[in-house]
Amino acid sequence: MSDLDFSSLETLEVSIEQHIAHIQLCRPAALNSMIPAFWRELPKVVRQIDQDASARVIVISSQGKHFSAGMDLAVFTQIGKSFTGEPARRAERMRRMVLELQDSFNALEEIRIPVLVAMQGGVIGGAVDMISAADCRYCSEDAFFTIKETELGMTADVGTLQRLPHLIPQGLVRELAFTGRNMAAAEAKDCGLVNQVFSDQDTMLKAVMAIAHKIALNSPMAVAGCKEMLNYTRDHSVNDSLNYMATWQAGMFQMPDVQEAMASGQQKRLPEYAPLHKKTPNM
Repeated sequence: MSDLDFSSLETLEVSIEQHIAHIQLCRPAALNSMIPAFWRELPKVVRQIDQDASARVIVISSQGKHFSAGMDLAVFTQIGKSFTGEPARRAERMRRMVLELQDSFNALEEIRIPVLVAMQGGVIGGAVDMISAADCRYCSEDAFFTIKETELGMTADVGTLQRLPHLIPQGLVRELAFTGRNMAAAEAKDCGLVNQVFSDQDTMLKAVMAIAHKIALNSPMAVAGCKEMLNYTRDHSVNDSLNYMATWQAGMFQMPDVQEAMASGQQKRLPEYAPLHKKTPNM
């Protein structure tokens, strides 16, 4: 049982059961728009879950009709107020602000455990940035995806343009970015952005939780290795990735989890694996 306390969050609700952390965007009346608190809370929560080793998989969903309307007007207002002062110093401050926003979604990639996202309704602007950083994406039939920033007179800057080309064809990314049009659930499935499309939100969430449960039954060390290798391979050559795989396996491949997997299969029972170590300071 985790000792983490998430009761004071403003934009998220978090529960952890059976090694699955469920993070819900919980501002449905505001279309789960990403207010300043969200950009602080999301990376803090996912990193705390990882550091505590309190879950083996994270599912992100949202309450209400829409997954998220993206960055809230309050964030744009805050950014607008920063456009004062000497140009070079103003630009340096703006760069740091963008890097801070990017870090909120980088956290989804950097943690050791898989992140699954279940989406309904609108997945707009900053929400596309977020779900692009997840490991697996699922949606309901009413879902649609929009790179909204172009229509707002700006270039998407929190990860969409960097990650989507690794998920769907280049030409389609460019069309979506240049036009700002909506991409419906069926098209998202056809191009590979989402793994599956479900009839409604409840059906989707049950199915995604079942997938998460299957992940949680596997060795957390093996799953963490898969995520590390897949992320590395995306950004490196095949030869570099194979070399890193060999180096990783030289240290991380040990027999206890392999023996437990074999024993549980022979004994027709669920395997029991030790959790990953907590990420505690070494000094």
